[in-house]
Amino acid sequence: MCKNMSEKKRILIADDEPGIILLLRDYFEMQDYSVISAANGIEALEKLSQGPDLILLDVNMPLLDGFEVCERIRAHVSCPILFLTAKIEEADRIRGLMSGGDDYILKPFSIDELGARVEAHLRRERRKKTEGTVKIFDHLAIHYEEKSVYYGEHPLSLTKTEFGITELLSLNPGQVFSKDQLYERVRGFDGSADSSIVMEHVRRIRGKIGRFTDKPYIETVWGVGYRWIG
Repeated sequence: MCKNMSEKKRILIADDEPGIILLLRDYFEMQDYSVISAANGIEALEKLSQGPDLILLDVNMPLLDGFEVCERIRAHVSCPILFLTAKIEEADRIRGLMSGGDDYILKPFSIDELGARVEAHLRRERRKKTEGTVKIFDHLAIHYEEKSVYYGEHPLSLTKTEFGITELLSLNPGQVFSKDQLYERVRGFDGSADSSIVMEHVRRIRGKIGRFTDKPYIETVWGVGYRWIG
């Protein structure tokens, strides 16, 4: 999901210490980077869809720590992930690297050394870029350009219509779509939808996701339609 290297580089910084966020934002913006910030692990997952070229993850964050964030996203992003942490135990460094991290930077750190490491990782970046936008809802990852959906590392075999419904709902979380709207937007033409057809597509999507989790992602709004609540 990393951006083209000719564009202004985007760095996602996830840390629960506002002072560190401010320090790093000021430094990297002065170095002509675009900075995306997150105050915890859940927010880091939400900001992932903005397409960072490199991710700086604090290990000790609330809700989800840096290791857990890295484990969830590593299969879906190709950009470098660097851990920032005060932990110095070898076991922690090993866990960070085994979870998919590319580097491990101890606090307190030299800001210039951190900047040099970031630049070096971006310069050496040769991974195949994952094109298009990815959104991650807990363990469910939707690759819009590839038109594919994964739960963890397991692909879900959605039909074209099933993916179209999933795409429309997930790109507009909380918005209610009627069966006619789903039919029109997904099929590409006007017409009164056969409610049983739309209901069957939604049932199949739920069933395929339900093989891995009982968490609901598509909510039925009775008498109206459906909305994404992931």
